[in-house]
Amino acid sequence: MSQLLADCLDEIFEYLEDDMTNLHSCLLVNRLWCEISVKIFWRSVLNYCTSNFRTLIACLPNESKEILNRNGINISTPTSKPPIFKYASFCKILSIYRFHYKLELFLKDQRTISLQNLNNNAYIITQEIFKLYFNQIGSLKKLDLWQYPNIIFNFYPGAKDCLKNLTELHCSSNFSSDFFYQLSKICHNILSLDITVVQVISNGLTDLISCQKNLRSFSITQFDELTNTVPLLMLKLPNTLIKLNIYGENYISLSLIAKFTNLQELNLLCNYNEDFIDFEKLQFAIFPKLQVLKIQRACPKYDLLIRFLENGKNLKEFYVGDDEGYSDNSLNLAIAKFCPNLRKLSVGFKNNELESLKIVLKSCQYLESIKIWCGGEFLSEKDALEMFVNYSNKNTYEIILYHLYYTRSELLPEDLESFFISWSNRVPQKPLSLIIVNYGANSLDTNNENMKIIEKYVKLGVIKRFKVTDFDYEEFIY
Repeated sequence: MSQLLADCLDEIFEYLEDDMTNLHSCLLVNRLWCEISVKIFWRSVLNYCTSNFRTLIACLPNESKEILNRNGINISTPTSKPPIFKYASFCKILSIYRFHYKLELFLKDQRTISLQNLNNNAYIITQEIFKLYFNQIGSLKKLDLWQYPNIIFNFYPGAKDCLKNLTELHCSSNFSSDFFYQLSKICHNILSLDITVVQVISNGLTDLISCQKNLRSFSITQFDELTNTVPLLMLKLPNTLIKLNIYGENYISLSLIAKFTNLQELNLLCNYNEDFIDFEKLQFAIFPKLQVLKIQRACPKYDLLIRFLENGKNLKEFYVGDDEGYSDNSLNLAIAKFCPNLRKLSVGFKNNELESLKIVLKSCQYLESIKIWCGGEFLSEKDALEMFVNYSNKNTYEIILYHLYYTRSELLPEDLESFFISWSNRVPQKPLSLIIVNYGANSLDTNNENMKIIEKYVKLGVIKRFKVTDFDYEEFIY
């Protein structure tokens, strides 16, 4: 019975992972609640605060504490008694960069440590706590090895047990070949691998990739031309991939992507149209399972992209655009024709392309969310909202307005209120999600009267979600 209760509480407390305030209250109920809650508290270093570091230092073995003392590092701990739990053992998500960054912030608040010795002390403490981690963590799930300056990742005792079930790895490419070789001997079950190219790509990285037979997601970010090495990495990837992300200057031949016939998601972020010069090699490739296609900033020639979309009837999300927005009427009409099953869409329409937006909205009967560029040569906010409310289907509930940086909102409060009234009269009526992406522009939210109207319809329940964010932060959107 007690085990059943513990299992139930496990399931319930998982919902509090992003609500640390209420989760902390659960710690104080009784020992069982405390044991279950504390595992969630200590799961990820991303959630660490001051008390976490004090507790970890209290958990260090005497040998490590002596090293800290010899270096003049004296930090008060919560209690002189032995810790109740092996807190380090609960960690499942470990990031060197985030750990070291938060540790430095913690040390800056310590009056006993001078700013001159900050970096050295942070390095010493990090090394000793990482020893503790690898000695106590039974099965780490996610490891981020994007290196922070002066921090060296070592294979501490216990690394084999700690890393054998690792499923997510993010690392920079310039670790030594020996490091990647050792990692390849331990980690054979990585599902998600994220590589950031820094200066060079170690030869041992191909060993690590070759050992992964069930890799599901691969990401590579590069800003240096390494034409000979990157394709070799791509050739080592198994055809088990369902997600592929390529970011930065794209010196990878796109023809290499065609072999990944199981892809469900493809993200390409390139800075220059020239990076898509060989998209013609990909235009006839068939990805029968592809559901998400995102092409950001630069864009292939539209006629090539249209041919690619002819096989895109399974697409559920499609994003294409750059920092200035994009608009091509033939592409928009191709979206309406070849992508009837879309749930999410990001598009641009010129001022004279209202009819094309109408066709897209009426053709995509499963569409739930649409992101539209506004201002300048693109549609006005008023036109975008009117078309959205009049022609979107019963499944649609979200509109995201992207404002170009040089635009000024011309939406009048009476036009905004008219839109909300029309939305509230829809049958069936779904609560609306309205997102404003503000690229330094004077968007509709900068009008005080508009904001009063928005607040009114939030209270009435017509608007379920309203958010204003900047151009650089898009993760919340898609």
